Amino acid sequence: MDMTKTIQQGAEAIISLQNNQILKNRIKKSYRLKELDIKLRTRRTKSEAKIIEKLKSIINVPKIIKTENNQIIMQHLKGKKLSEHLEKLNYQNICKQLGEILTKLHNQNIIHGDLTTSNMILKNNQVYLIDFGLGFHSHKIEDKAVDLHLLKQALEAKHFTIANECITTILKNYKPDNYKLILERIPVIESRGRYKKKH
Repeated sequence: MDMTKTIQQGAEAIISLQNNQILKNRIKKSYRLKELDIKLRTRRTKSEAKIIEKLKSIINVPKIIKTENNQIIMQHLKGKKLSEHLEKLNYQNICKQLGEILTKLHNQNIIHGDLTTSNMILKNNQVYLIDFGLGFHSHKIEDKAVDLHLLKQALEAKHFTIANECITTILKNYKPDNYKLILERIPVIESRGRYKKKH
């Protein structure tokens, strides 16, 4: 029987599981003009699929089976979501892998845009990045530093008992082009965040 089960609903997309495949559907936005909404959702779907296709020979990502209109059909990765299991796993090794993955990602000038452990799956001791819905191309130091800053924030919020160790290991293994400039930019971004909170 053809059963579809919703496994996640965010602001931008609904993720469902059907016949052992993941379906990602971008949500209609009623506040947008219908034609514009269709155009935007189609463009973003294509852009996300293109990024995943480009990365498939570089890092671990889900395999795309088909893209149509506002839907991406992907391989279902049967693994452990790091947001739920990181502390119980060999997180030192996972964070070493993450540093190496982000090196390759940023050397392709691709920004993930939503680097949280909810978008990381461990399968056969290999880390897979998922959900490139906010991903884009950029060679800017600032954008790469923001990617790392978001990951740092996510670890501190969700995995505070091991966050410092994780961040240290990730950054020790993060060596893309211009990595020194990227790492130097992180405290600048953090200080801007602190300034906003005060005012």
